[in-house]
Amino acid sequence: MRTTPAGTRQTPRLRAALLALLIAGAGTSLTGAPAQAAPRMDTSQFKGVNWADPRDNFADDPVVLSGLSLSDSYAQTYTKSSRVISAFRANLGANTVRLPINPYTVNGGYWKSYRAVVDAASAKGFKVILSYWEGTGPRKDGFIDDQATYWPMWDTVVKAYQHDRNVYFEPMNEPHGYTDTEWADLAAKWLDTYSSVPRSRVFVSGAGYNDHVTTVCADPRLKGTYLSLHHYGFWKEYATYDQWVADLKVRIGDCANRTVADEFGAHMTTGFDYNKPAPDNNFVNYMQAVTDTFRELKMGSVYWPGLRTGDTYSLQTLTGDPARPWLATTNQSGADRLAWAWGRGKAVRP
Repeated sequence: MRTTPAGTRQTPRLRAALLALLIAGAGTSLTGAPAQAAPRMDTSQFKGVNWADPRDNFADDPVVLSGLSLSDSYAQTYTKSSRVISAFRANLGANTVRLPINPYTVNGGYWKSYRAVVDAASAKGFKVILSYWEGTGPRKDGFIDDQATYWPMWDTVVKAYQHDRNVYFEPMNEPHGYTDTEWADLAAKWLDTYSSVPRSRVFVSGAGYNDHVTTVCADPRLKGTYLSLHHYGFWKEYATYDQWVADLKVRIGDCANRTVADEFGAHMTTGFDYNKPAPDNNFVNYMQAVTDTFRELKMGSVYWPGLRTGDTYSLQTLTGDPARPWLATTNQSGADRLAWAWGRGKAVRP
């Protein structure tokens, strides 16, 4: 999730050097026979939410999802995760969860426990999108932090889940440090490195803050992948419903048949009613416009966040015994808009 403006940029020389290293690749690649041609894309199958670390997933240590603990064993993590995933389905009708990863999570000891989140979700039939998040502080600059740990991270993740059809791979969240061309080059490098992964199980982020998919969509090297778009109401101080629809459609272009909005969201704990028109309220206009548009274009969408402690956008909150958690909905009208985007429910009426 984009919460702050872009941070410190690297110098052009350092940036070029980093890009060259990334394109060259590092570590052991998991290659295999080229995947079969991707089937026709159906993005509407993704009806989901993000499950996040309270720190917004930007971390220089392992990501620990809200409700979990770094000290939890695999079994404890599996039990908690199973209940949270079940609550996402029961409360919202979700079938997809997007999860963060970083080298600290995967390359160290916590991976043994963190895998239980993925395993529990997949066992319940959920689609799981695993996305790389960069670090925080000076590292929060839209660049891959360290290619020497990035590629081994993906080696481990792909080896673990390349044969699980419920697991999808997103090489980077919000790659805003790179130009559109640089990012497409890196995404193509990821696909070449992990050619054993079917392209229909890869999400290529839109350029910038995932804020437009038109350039990655046009790149023939990325054919057959899903494209991920982010879109937020706080990007504008105020826009009408029609202006929000137009803004979203420009970012999608003619690529709706490949695009999943795997982050979008608005305030859920502040009492807004998203089931009624409120022309003077920017966030109500936004939420109604984007969910109507996702439904119209038959696009999949993954709300930010389904669960994140301390986030006013969080659509769910933890309840009950921390060892056996459940979830409660923070804003039923927000849940109603998700249902509408996903093909259920009722339209907004005056």
